Amino acid sequence: MTTIFKDSDHIYFIGIGGISMSGLAEILASRGFKVSGTDIRETPVTNHLQSVGIHINIGHNAENITDDITHVVFTAAIHDGNPELEVAKAKNLHIMDRAQLLGEIMGEHSNSVAVSGTHGKTTTTSMVSEILLAAEKDPTITVGGILPTIGSNLKIGKSPYFVAEACEYYNSFLRLNPLVGVILNVESDHLDFFGSLENIYRSFHDFAKRIPENGVLVINKDIEYLSKISEGLLCNVETFSLTEDDATWTVKNIIHHDDGKNTFDVYYNNKIKATIDLNVPGDHNISNALAAIASASFLGISPEDWAKGLGHFNGTNRRFQRKGEKDGILVIDDYAHHPTEIRATLAAAKKVKHNTTWCVFQPHTYSRTKFLFEEFGDAFYDADEIIIADIYAARESDDGTVSAAQLAQRIEKTGKSAHYVGNFDEILSYLQDHCHQGDLLLTVGAGDVYKIGELFLV
Repeated sequence: MTTIFKDSDHIYFIGIGGISMSGLAEILASRGFKVSGTDIRETPVTNHLQSVGIHINIGHNAENITDDITHVVFTAAIHDGNPELEVAKAKNLHIMDRAQLLGEIMGEHSNSVAVSGTHGKTTTTSMVSEILLAAEKDPTITVGGILPTIGSNLKIGKSPYFVAEACEYYNSFLRLNPLVGVILNVESDHLDFFGSLENIYRSFHDFAKRIPENGVLVINKDIEYLSKISEGLLCNVETFSLTEDDATWTVKNIIHHDDGKNTFDVYYNNKIKATIDLNVPGDHNISNALAAIASASFLGISPEDWAKGLGHFNGTNRRFQRKGEKDGILVIDDYAHHPTEIRATLAAAKKVKHNTTWCVFQPHTYSRTKFLFEEFGDAFYDADEIIIADIYAARESDDGTVSAAQLAQRIEKTGKSAHYVGNFDEILSYLQDHCHQGDLLLTVGAGDVYKIGELFLV
């Protein structure tokens, strides 16, 4: 039972519809606490929370902070000036951010795994979860996407096992103390907060230092400045790599099948441990699987359960998700919103037998598009036809310094066929006129670009 709350407490979540916030709220509700919250709009997530007895207010209003509320949890997207947050401060309520609550709950579990990195967190967290489920460990799982096996982003277990994503944005993961900490990769992102790659490395090093001496850091040996993260740590360190033979965990004999699936042998300290059949495409997913295996192995999970769990994994929503097929055109959706992720997604698409690769990309936030403009411009090498939609603003406003049209022009300089279309209806019409049987249509981005693929399939 969570020690920071009393049975009589009422915990209120500002931004309860977020994928992580909703999971934490449901965990507390399952323990008998009174939980309520607010979000800006009604969604399937808020509807689900209502169905399990959590009252949801739509719209942020000061009156929502009623006198019986004792604790307030907020997300990084909630800033000073939010009417509910300001009233909570005025009432001197106990206020904590999402990461602090996640850290408190994780601390109650002796066998906890926190998966961090610029890319691949949701997929790798899901892979670890599948392995623990296969091993019948009854883990608590909170993941940043819908995992089909559990039909949710959350599973509430009754064991010491806990698996969660560890987000670096706003240094959220520095509230966690996992037994197993995973770092998949470190690249420039969220520069609106970090300011520089050097600061990002510093943050990941601070995360690694939070792992206890009896725990382990599972880290990608291909990270360019690995020592900046691994030096001075008291915990065990195990590396993984697809290319470095001296890593702790390696793979050999990779077979890429025509349907995009992979088969490979897993080696630990140069000794073969298992042969894995993986149902999701791309070398990046083999790397993710290797990190998941290393994490599970440290927790004492057998190779048989690695293979069983990963064999059951068919991806999470919005991670190279096959949406359907129409007139011989396969539609796949992916959450990729960083240049490295786009390259990995397009490389995975090459492994799937098809003719022309159509990529509809919706840039996510003006700041990311601006900071990584050149990298985005070079990220579409493996696409044949690129369509750029308007930038998904998320929490930002347009300052006029960068646009989707400018990005399309930059991509064209690489010799690729790129068009700024912008409007979803116009994009849909363009695709209907130009896609042909045998083509592959990818919708890519962290916003609502997936709607284009869904409309295309109607």
